[in-house]
Amino acid sequence: MKRTIGDIEVGAVGLGAMPLSIEGHPDEARAVATIHAALDAGTTLIDTADSYHAPVGGAPGDGELLVARALAAYGGGADHVLVATKGGRGRTPDGGWTVNGDPAHLRRAAEASARRLGVEAIGLYQLHKPDPSVPYAESLGALRDLLDAGTIRLAGISNADTAQILLAREILGDRLVSVQNRYSPAVRDSEPELRLCTHLGLAFLPWSPLGGLSRSSLDGPSSAQAPDPRFAGFHEVARARGVSPQQVALAWALARSPAVIPIPGASRPESARSSAAAAALVLEDAELALLGRTAVVP
Repeated sequence: MKRTIGDIEVGAVGLGAMPLSIEGHPDEARAVATIHAALDAGTTLIDTADSYHAPVGGAPGDGELLVARALAAYGGGADHVLVATKGGRGRTPDGGWTVNGDPAHLRRAAEASARRLGVEAIGLYQLHKPDPSVPYAESLGALRDLLDAGTIRLAGISNADTAQILLAREILGDRLVSVQNRYSPAVRDSEPELRLCTHLGLAFLPWSPLGGLSRSSLDGPSSAQAPDPRFAGFHEVARARGVSPQQVALAWALARSPAVIPIPGASRPESARSSAAAAALVLEDAELALLGRTAVVP
């Protein structure tokens, strides 16, 4: 299954690379193997950010450098991969997150991201989060300047509400191609944004699309922890299909709208392969009804 971001066709399930470079990340060999496993399984969208680094001992851009090294090691077969990165956030020593939507900062950050990724133009550059201390239009203006300068090819926004999406569309026009918000079976408060993206033809990239599923989903029926009863339907469909609840959750997200391209994180090759396989899982109407799905329409 394929989906589109702007004029670029990608696999229907992307890879969220944050777990590969923040605190608790795997060693380099396993991180690279995880990215390669995703590519082998048909993933052609990798999402990272300049702020995806350990708060202590790490540095801005570590995640981008990791992705660049993994793609270089993969060889020419990675030429078709869309790398999406983000700017406008940072880390604090205690593991917290900062936000900086200053236009000058965003322009410098994007230029640095392009150098780390080893590209003349970033395929998809996303404003990571609105900065309450900076007018949103000014932050979006920085993306427009980056587009005009050729530093980035396409623009996206993240953690945005419907009014911010509409403002971004007004300022960036059809060069705005995506919105990345938190969305999962447990967290559905971005339904209005998903509907708007579907209507406008924007890709909707759910981050943390597996959030809320219990650890037992990952560990299998032998886990001592009982599944969360809120997600019993996902476990029921998974057992009937012989797949994991995570794969059912990703298939559910894909069924919500043709605009949806989930970007589940992974820190092991097995997880990356499993998520990518969800693109081939098409749920039946009865299964979707069991999962409480109502179609998203323009």
